[in-house]
Amino acid sequence: MLLDVKGLKVNYKTIYGRLEAVRSLDFSLDKGESVAIVGESGCGKSTLGHSLVRLLPPNASTGGSVVLDGRDLLKMKEREVKMIRGSEVFMIFQDPLNSLNPVKRVSVQLMEGLALKQRRAGKSFDEKATYKEVVDGLSSVRMPDPEVIMERYPHQLSGGQIQRVVIAMALLMKPKLLIADEPTSALDVTIQAQVIKLINELKKEYGMAVLFITHDMAVAYTVANRFLVMYAGELSETGPVEKVVGKPLHPYTVALVNSIPTKSRAEGDLVAIPGSPPNMLAPPTGCRFHPRCPKVMDICRKENPGYTTTDDRTLRCHLYG
Repeated sequence: MLLDVKGLKVNYKTIYGRLEAVRSLDFSLDKGESVAIVGESGCGKSTLGHSLVRLLPPNASTGGSVVLDGRDLLKMKEREVKMIRGSEVFMIFQDPLNSLNPVKRVSVQLMEGLALKQRRAGKSFDEKATYKEVVDGLSSVRMPDPEVIMERYPHQLSGGQIQRVVIAMALLMKPKLLIADEPTSALDVTIQAQVIKLINELKKEYGMAVLFITHDMAVAYTVANRFLVMYAGELSETGPVEKVVGKPLHPYTVALVNSIPTKSRAEGDLVAIPGSPPNMLAPPTGCRFHPRCPKVMDICRKENPGYTTTDDRTLRCHLYG
């Protein structure tokens, strides 16, 4: 097992009170496995991703454990985490342009990462060899004319090219775990498909584990082997992709799958989930989904369900167990 998360909690201290963004979340990730975290905006997906590499803002506090290869990242000192961040764990952010320095050429930024890696390994910096390695890295992400791209600044590249540069940076560092936080949300549909295809190809080629964060279940279906469905900071359902999409169990997962556009305008209206996600400063008692659930029971309003395992799925719902 590469990553083992137990009882993860993330709270934010705000002027309005304590905001519970992630509550008692458990999951694991094996080497070479691809897992997608899906859910509506505001459910805690990005907070979860940032907490794994300890990139949360100063007003955040965490609890539980995040064990990577036998080491608990939440208990390590910041200087120790810096040695892991970017090398063993690499994160692709939602807006790739913010990941690059706007006043440095692509070549400088990619070579900096390799130079740092070489220094940590006690090796001397060879500029020509590093330059060639970077060119090969850009070629591996199917970037046309990599040497031309190397001499450009980030603002001179398209969204798809910037994302490929960031993915190339990740591959040059050869991480064990790649965390992709909605890497296609800022791209058009054509470029989305290219980036998804690229991630799938490189995952097989390099054997990296991938944690793919998205609100789009259709996109996640093409990337992941397993789904983690989040709602209001909690894990609602997890299981193999085919089972979660083909036969969802939790009412929230059912609603998400039904909201995927499958009809034309002439065939009917789009299906939407009624209501809105809860205010995390004052979440509802009991099950957090009960105000929007079509199968709500009295116990749902009073008690928050624990985890139940059935049909290769783990879920939190009073309808099961």
